[in-house]
Amino acid sequence: MPSAMEGPEGGEEGDVLRYEETEDNNVSPTDLSELLKEGTKEAHDRAENTQFVKDFLKGRIKKELFKLATVALHFTYSALEEEMDRNKDNPVFAPLYFPMELHRREALAKDLRYFYGEDWKEKIQCSEATQQYVDRIHHVGQHEPELLVAHAYTRYMGDLSGGQVLKKVAQRALKLPSTEEGIQFYVFDNVSNAQQFKQLYRARMNALDLDKNTKERIVEEANRAFRFNMQVFDELDKIGRSLAEEAQDGGFPVHDGKGDIRKCPYYANKPGMAGPGCPFHAAVGLARQPMVQLLLAACVAVAAGAAAWYML
Repeated sequence: MPSAMEGPEGGEEGDVLRYEETEDNNVSPTDLSELLKEGTKEAHDRAENTQFVKDFLKGRIKKELFKLATVALHFTYSALEEEMDRNKDNPVFAPLYFPMELHRREALAKDLRYFYGEDWKEKIQCSEATQQYVDRIHHVGQHEPELLVAHAYTRYMGDLSGGQVLKKVAQRALKLPSTEEGIQFYVFDNVSNAQQFKQLYRARMNALDLDKNTKERIVEEANRAFRFNMQVFDELDKIGRSLAEEAQDGGFPVHDGKGDIRKCPYYANKPGMAGPGCPFHAAVGLARQPMVQLLLAACVAVAAGAAAWYML
């Protein structure tokens, strides 16, 4: 998920997703952290304005869609951390290797076990957009490991920033347990101070022995990482539009009279009740009665006459 500076109630939507929380006067415009910050602003803005992210920040996230997003994260981080492990001794990446503090695979396994059960591995599959992201991470880790910095920066700095906002939104909107089941991905037990850790991480990035051309390629790769994330968001958004509507903001889903009426929240099929039925179908059937139609027409005529008199 993208990063954030403050919660949805903290200001304009466009101010919500940000990596940098404070200005660091000790950095130079040629430092990698600054080049990444400036060079990914446009991509960051586009990512935060995808429909999926905007809906998420407003608490409009369906549980099934959240589960699928967690699946996408599982495959993404499995690839990323596999390549990080591969390059843990490579000087172009080694200073950014923080497995105890950052790795998310075990946390995501806990979340997937919570949502899908003990056999979660047999119930999930990698989506097309996520697979493209995963393939790129593997290519970078195996052939251009200096670019792995871009993918680590894009993911982990976001997790330590906006991930903490999304954690609260998901917990509230999906009514997840206060004990944080289902959102372990966002819990960094070994990072006692996120802001200080991010400053350390950026200092380590800036200390990497990289020439100007390599830094430019890392910025380009970070923008590519943002595009992969946006493709996953768009894919999730399309899936979300096909899912059955769930209750939002404490309301009820609306049954349109199509499909299985047992999916209507007002469907009655309990002992002692008159029998199965749906208010939508009942209302439509009643409205088709000639006497009811006559009464409705009379009411409309009276209402129209009253409105005309009031306007005079």
